[in-house]
Amino acid sequence: MSDFEGRAVLVTGAARGIGTAMAEAFAARGARLALVDRTGCEDLLARLGEGHRAWQLDLADATTIARTVGGIGGAMGIDILVNNAGHGVVSPAEEQSVEGWDLTQAINLRAPWLVARHALPWLKASGSGRVVNIASQAGIVALAEHAAYGSSKAGLIGLTKVLALEWAGYGITVNAISPTVVETPMALVGWSGEKGVRARAEIPVGRFARPAEIAAADLYLASGAAAIVTGENLVVDGGYTIR
Repeated sequence: MSDFEGRAVLVTGAARGIGTAMAEAFAARGARLALVDRTGCEDLLARLGEGHRAWQLDLADATTIARTVGGIGGAMGIDILVNNAGHGVVSPAEEQSVEGWDLTQAINLRAPWLVARHALPWLKASGSGRVVNIASQAGIVALAEHAAYGSSKAGLIGLTKVLALEWAGYGITVNAISPTVVETPMALVGWSGEKGVRARAEIPVGRFARPAEIAAADLYLASGAAAIVTGENLVVDGGYTIR
């Protein structure tokens, strides 16, 4: 898990939160990062230093995904793909807008499929390609007001298994990580106050996950140590879903 020297790692949603933690963890172990985000990654790129590149990409745009991933592969190659970017707006199922539903599915489910699909030639060329999809505990158990989000993440777990089956012959592993709430600035806004207190109390370990803990799981699944692991969903939730 300690040596990713020279490996090209594409991380979506890299500009903040979990994506930034994962990018920093890979860079610290010698990887070359392709940082992808809707808003750009200039600050992160400046912190990581030379050898890394950034691309701005709207993951709701299928045509742009194809062009951008092709450009990344041509410029750097792609050994490891981390589909981290996500979209989550919660509401009761009967109040969920069609537009919000469609955007959630596009970002959380269609985009990971498209990015992986267009990255496949370089993952094959790697000889030991890795895909890690960031799913959610909401894709495993029912959470109120998460109809769109939970459906998209359940679909992502299903996609992970199919890609793992289809691509194993190329030496590519495909796995997912399903975290509980992670202590990022965006998540802590949504899970603040009494809501956050109740949520932590429902997690057996009594707290939310930290971005570095999700990054550690990602490093494992992307490493040679996990070469036999594919089609799995690694649940990092402090025990929330075991009850």
